[in-house]
Amino acid sequence: MILEMKVPSPGESITEVEIAQWLVSNGDYVEKDQAIAEVDSDKATLELPAEVSGTITLKAEEGDAVSVGAIVCLIDTDGKDNKTNEKIESFEKNLEIDKEKNEATPIPNNYAAQTPSPAAKKIIDERGINSSDIKGSGRGGRITKNDALNAIPSMGSKPEWGERQQNREKLSMLRRKVAERLVEAKNETAMLTTFNEVDMDEVFKIRNKFKDDFQKKHNVKLGFMSFFTKAVVRALKLFPDVNSMMDGDHKISYDYCDISVAVSGPKGLMVPVVRNAELLSFSGIEKEISHLAIKAREGKITVDDMTGGTFTISNGGVFGSMLSTPIINPPQSGILGMHNIIKRPVVIDDKVVVRPMMYLALSYDHRIIDGRESVGFLVAIKEALESPKELLMDGDPLKTFEL
Repeated sequence: MILEMKVPSPGESITEVEIAQWLVSNGDYVEKDQAIAEVDSDKATLELPAEVSGTITLKAEEGDAVSVGAIVCLIDTDGKDNKTNEKIESFEKNLEIDKEKNEATPIPNNYAAQTPSPAAKKIIDERGINSSDIKGSGRGGRITKNDALNAIPSMGSKPEWGERQQNREKLSMLRRKVAERLVEAKNETAMLTTFNEVDMDEVFKIRNKFKDDFQKKHNVKLGFMSFFTKAVVRALKLFPDVNSMMDGDHKISYDYCDISVAVSGPKGLMVPVVRNAELLSFSGIEKEISHLAIKAREGKITVDDMTGGTFTISNGGVFGSMLSTPIINPPQSGILGMHNIIKRPVVIDDKVVVRPMMYLALSYDHRIIDGRESVGFLVAIKEALESPKELLMDGDPLKTFEL
């Protein structure tokens, strides 16, 4: 029996995915539930598992955009490992016969020579190529998708110093969606950024004192993200407008804190969500962030993992960033940017001392958050990180860390 494998829906509102990579080759024998492809949606990269065991025939190429419900491969359940399946060969032969019949069909009057197919027209428009410069290889001289892909737009005369190479690579659907959302955030919000700096000395002291016992007890490292998440949760309770978002003419506020955490994965930046962060302990936050980061690196992050955050934390400091203006993650109203920690001379009690300092940046939607709230929110984070024992641990790190 030949099973037609169709693209499953990866989430609500998603109608199209892109074949990012086939993990098997045409004619391979696959086992049920074996990952056969990676597909990109506009929210995540997901694995496509084989629905049954058998010999596979691929019906889409890498880079193809396919609709949810479309057939992407055939699996013959009668096929044996390393053996050619006669039924699929017959199926392919019939397709070739149909193709030859179609090619023998007289060319309709509305298909003029040098007219691009819909897929070719999209590529031509994206590359800014003149279709009259492309020789069509399709029926009646029609320009095919491959013709458009192989066409190179004019880049001027050849330089005297020899051949220069360029590489053109289509962005993944996820990356294209990220770009779209970033432009949307810039164009549709009244985004403003306010800055402050924080002395990380007390956080360093507490981490250095308890990090070994913390890791032995909870089997996870005590990082900076738990301190920042705790500080953000405290600040969101003090300034609830920052934990709100616009919906037309209405403001939606939340009595919970779902904190989106920007992490880097093989497919680019992803922003999974730590749910109900206000209910989690330091160890609970570190475990959840570690779990989400591993899923992102392994390409196993899901749409649900990245949906529904109320505020975002982005740590550009891990890449060496000194200062930045982070872009809001819509429809949220605020994002906190962390940066690298540098020892700098500062004045404390009229004395110049060396302290580990970090710049903080809060980008916010001025339509819903006023300057007073934004500055107060950032100051509240600064206060919590400079006095973590008193403001985040009720004066007892041992009890807070469950040691």
